[in-house]
Amino acid sequence: MTSSVPDDDARTRAAGPTSRRLRLRERAVEVVRPVLIDKVERDHRQSDAQFLRRRIVVALTLVVGATLLGLSFSTVPGDPAFYPLTFGLAATWVVGSLASGPLHLGYIVFRSRMRRPIVTPIVVGLLLAAMFVVGGLVTREIPVLARFTNDVLGYAKAGSIWLVALVTLVNGVAEELFFRGALFAAIGVWHPVLISTVLYAVATVAGGNPVLVFAAAILGLVTGLQRRAGGGVLAPILTHVTWSMTMLLVLPYIFR
Repeated sequence: MTSSVPDDDARTRAAGPTSRRLRLRERAVEVVRPVLIDKVERDHRQSDAQFLRRRIVVALTLVVGATLLGLSFSTVPGDPAFYPLTFGLAATWVVGSLASGPLHLGYIVFRSRMRRPIVTPIVVGLLLAAMFVVGGLVTREIPVLARFTNDVLGYAKAGSIWLVALVTLVNGVAEELFFRGALFAAIGVWHPVLISTVLYAVATVAGGNPVLVFAAAILGLVTGLQRRAGGGVLAPILTHVTWSMTMLLVLPYIFR
């Protein structure tokens, strides 16, 4: 008679990796769902007059901001004018956001409790950065894309890394206050994630760099989903800043 024990052991060993992968997948979904998918309850009602006022302020801010963005990237790397232009751009996004109406930090539901999104958005930002690093390894082998990427990184390589880091940090916060805060609220309920992402990418076209536009589209989609899920700007800000600071520190070593 042949024992069934070895067969059972074999099945257990074979099922082991599959079971671990399933557990990891379930854990990943558990982490991602609250910050990207599941919508929390919120009460962000606006009167018709407030909604109209927000839309007017947002439209004016978008035009001024896109213009300043174009001027910022029209400077050559190392030009001192880059810094006041980019800080002025950040100030434009912030002032326009605050003038448009109330903004909210947002919540996520984690383990059946309402919490401010802090750790999970940072993890999302790191995962997004890892994807871009892998993409960077491919992009550097394509001359035209490598050139566009180096055009952006030139400001970090030619200028003060500390000033560029400050510009990156301040503009990351400011962009999320405007695009996932004021502008998202000004769109209303009709496809705000899609529309805010498209407008964010279109505004970035003023910089004249298609690699930057592509990055804006991906980042805008992720942070737009976060805004939709949590109802606020805290998660988008943390993801954006984590992603952009990681890109600033890592990509120059890839594109030498």
